[in-house]
Amino acid sequence: MSESSQKLEQEFLEYVKKISAFEEALSLVYWDLRTGAPEKGATQRSEVIGTLSGEIFKMKVSEEMAAFIAGLWLEKDGLSDVTRRSLEECKKEYDLNKKIPAAEYEAYTKLVAQAENVWTTARATNDYALFEPYLEKIIASKRQFVEYWGYQENPYDTLLDQYEPGMTVAILDDVFAKLRESILVLRQRVEAAKYQPNPTLLHKRVSKAHQKEFSMRILAKMGFDFEAGRLDDTVHPFATGLNIGDVRITTRYDEDNFKMAVFGIIHEGGHAIYEQNISPKLVGTPLANGASMGIHESQSLFYEIILGSSFAFWQSNYKDFQEITAPAFDDVSVEEFYRAVNISESSLIRIEADTLTYPLHIMIRYELEKAIMNGEIGVADLRDAWNDKYEAYLGVRPENGADGILQDIHWSGGDFGYFPSYALGYMYAAQLFATMSKEIPNVSEILASDDYTVIREWLTKNVHQFGMLKKPLAILQDTTGEGLNPDYLIQLLNDRYDFIYKLNEA
Repeated sequence: MSESSQKLEQEFLEYVKKISAFEEALSLVYWDLRTGAPEKGATQRSEVIGTLSGEIFKMKVSEEMAAFIAGLWLEKDGLSDVTRRSLEECKKEYDLNKKIPAAEYEAYTKLVAQAENVWTTARATNDYALFEPYLEKIIASKRQFVEYWGYQENPYDTLLDQYEPGMTVAILDDVFAKLRESILVLRQRVEAAKYQPNPTLLHKRVSKAHQKEFSMRILAKMGFDFEAGRLDDTVHPFATGLNIGDVRITTRYDEDNFKMAVFGIIHEGGHAIYEQNISPKLVGTPLANGASMGIHESQSLFYEIILGSSFAFWQSNYKDFQEITAPAFDDVSVEEFYRAVNISESSLIRIEADTLTYPLHIMIRYELEKAIMNGEIGVADLRDAWNDKYEAYLGVRPENGADGILQDIHWSGGDFGYFPSYALGYMYAAQLFATMSKEIPNVSEILASDDYTVIREWLTKNVHQFGMLKKPLAILQDTTGEGLNPDYLIQLLNDRYDFIYKLNEA
């Protein structure tokens, strides 16, 4: 590279570092907003959020950014891996924003801001008709944006790629078809099983203090760095990484349902451990984040489902749980407890679904979004299509909007293409675990131990450290030696529910 190109590269890295600083400040404001900030400061906070968001957007689509892209793109093969991938991410975002006429983008941002408020009211009052015209406008805008952005095989591919780089309808149609058939067959076996776990065993009151005490012990075993993170209360649990040395998780406690916080904290802890272990060399670049929504979800689900929902885990940790919550579970064996915790039953609500049925909720949304973006279904028919699919896949039919099409916030924000990442997270996690089990033969013993360091180190080596340096399918290929394969999740579900429901016992 010429001296002038090296100088431009350094200037580019300084520029994206500045953007990262603004984004960290914005993340901190959002975290504060969701963890008990005083209500009277809401108006001023909104001003601050708007100002910071506006400045970040301006920097990402500025003439300076255009000059960096133009000056470095032709020489990108000579750049370091970090600079090259940072440039690729900046160009992708620049192109997405610049291809939409400014007036249309401004109108769209106002539309989704209004739509989220209308959705909140519509959901609370079960009034889908109130939200429907806003949804129709959002969908029309998204379909127009896809035309601006362009696509190769399917218009929905462009939206999928924004959340899961490299993912396509062709890939998802194939893996979802296999997964759906296997889950539906397994659900029939579960429903017909002679043995049914007893859910009333879990109907115990567990104080917030006791839930937190147990969860903090588990976080420590998982490898969550308390000097680089913290746990707080919120209404809608989330994890947010300000930087690799400050990753915060939140939870909501229900003293009549300990599962919400205990498994929620394990889940958010998985997200946090990912971000705490991203390589320091990526700090200050666009790459100091998870590779994709699906890979991020794979890490939270690895800890929640692979580890936290395994029998080996509870064999090790149930005694602690009993002691902390005593005498609530003194008369419940670990086998009874484990089976009750993992009961599978149909649910109308996605976020309340169990491990076995959750992917079906995602497939319903995927199929509807794909049909919407291909012009195969109109907004007027969307609610009936939603209800029909729930009846076909889960055997339940929503009686109102709040339990049906109004339950998720995603569409009010225009987040079409996001939902598949949740199901991909399940498949990624199971596939990674299959490879881990080959490379660490005693992994089941580790799950039943008090120290999960080996597991965290393996995940850091193969996933965490790379941040966005590697794309999701590259992480999967490099680690497991193959592309996305739903067979590993199918096998995991069959093995787990065979045990829970004693399906192989006479």
